[in-house]
Amino acid sequence: MFMGECFHTLDPKGRIIVPSKFREELGEHFILTMGLDGCLFAYPMEEWIQFVERLRTLPGTKEGRQLQRHFMAFAAEVDVDKQGRFLIPTKLREQAGLVKDVVLVGVLTKIELWSKERWEESNCFGDMDDIAEHMAEHGINF
Repeated sequence: MFMGECFHTLDPKGRIIVPSKFREELGEHFILTMGLDGCLFAYPMEEWIQFVERLRTLPGTKEGRQLQRHFMAFAAEVDVDKQGRFLIPTKLREQAGLVKDVVLVGVLTKIELWSKERWEESNCFGDMDDIAEHMAEHGINF
């Protein structure tokens, strides 16, 4: 399970170091794709396969097709080099606004990669009290 956040910097070639606390579970070969809210998602291969199986079950509606395209069109297999770095493809860097400072956030089965600016501006935590109240209908009580 991934959790916590790490701050790293892209090198001039667009590579970034996999934080040691994520390295073993992520593996040396994983999938990087467009995420939601302006970030990228990094999936270990096993989790990616399960995610793709869930995408396959989406209905053939316009929304289902768009969601499949969103995750599959820019998906890239990525390898970690001997220095513990991986290259973020140019198109993914551009889409996520990754220029220099990157925040890697562990979120259960995946890692989110955010530009530091987007992470700080996104207020992705919203009004947690309101959100927590609505989670009871999903069986999560605080």
